[in-house]
Amino acid sequence: MNTRRDFLQKIGGSVLALHLAPLVAKADADRVFEPSYAGPVLRVAICGLGGYGTRVAEAMQACVKAKLVGVISGTPSKIKSWQSKYGIPEKNCYNYENFDNIKNNPDIDAVYVITPNALHHDQVLRVAKAGKHVICEKPMALNAKQGQEMVDACTKAKVKLLVGYRMHFEPKTLEIIRMRKAGELGKVRFFQGLCGFKTGDPGQWRLNKELAGGGSLMDIGIYAINGSRYMIGEEPIWVTAQETKTDPIKFKVGVDETIQFQLGFPSGATASCLSTYNMNNLDRFFLTGDDGFAELMPATGYGPIQGRTSKGELTNPHITHQTVQMEEMADVILKGKQPIIPVDGNEAVKDLKVIDAIYEATKSGKKTLISI
Repeated sequence: MNTRRDFLQKIGGSVLALHLAPLVAKADADRVFEPSYAGPVLRVAICGLGGYGTRVAEAMQACVKAKLVGVISGTPSKIKSWQSKYGIPEKNCYNYENFDNIKNNPDIDAVYVITPNALHHDQVLRVAKAGKHVICEKPMALNAKQGQEMVDACTKAKVKLLVGYRMHFEPKTLEIIRMRKAGELGKVRFFQGLCGFKTGDPGQWRLNKELAGGGSLMDIGIYAINGSRYMIGEEPIWVTAQETKTDPIKFKVGVDETIQFQLGFPSGATASCLSTYNMNNLDRFFLTGDDGFAELMPATGYGPIQGRTSKGELTNPHITHQTVQMEEMADVILKGKQPIIPVDGNEAVKDLKVIDAIYEATKSGKKTLISI
């Protein structure tokens, strides 16, 4: 599966049609947008120049509504490399010690935080205090308490806080949601989300509890959690969960290897999900109702996403996810656009409440109630 995790391992005719109307795709996999846009442009600095930061930067080269203008990194050599590659001026380059000074830089509108999970909280608070809009990778924080503090800080600073939920703009995903909302699947009964891969280097930050805040659930598992919510269209009210660990040396205390969890929803619908760092070929969403079904496989990779429903194959075009995300987020920040699925900090806090409850359920072995 070609995902953010792979990058990090190597270095350490519907509402949908209207939604994508401004996006003109070319025939190949690296579709770009025609340079006909004449509106406001979101000027972005990326904080964290690792694998996924690189992917976002590359995808932004095709954007017309968002532009990479600055960097924040603790590695001087990376800053120099990015300056050369992306034409970033010296005055828009910062390190982790001095990036509070962006408050005095009128050429930066927003900062995209793409660093290890445990760093998100403090970095987002600093960006908000500097008066800049924030985009933060998921999971937004280590727990719901931290997440709410981030939301409150951005509200107080009167800046927007968005989260890198790229799948919220993915065409086949949105088509299934359209079908569910239109009643084409009937009463929704069940969702299955399988998310996992075999993780590599045992020294990587994702296997360090102090940086990751956990294990697979704090990385690949977020897709199943978030997906269960937007696919079913409800908020879960209870969870049961079981943790399996076959390699306690690689997956130390507090770093989960595999977690299976089950969610219950107000309508009676249920979800059965799996998050793992020890199995490949797991990237599938399945939703079924009284009148039909929908399946995505792969469901959350970088694409192209493949899908089918009880009405046939999904044929919506593939456009580079991060390009679409940044175009759409520019509209959210600059024009107040409301996406079909929310991508704000409040959405992220809901996921964090579910994560908190899953970890509680794995420890207690009992059904844990969720209040969202």
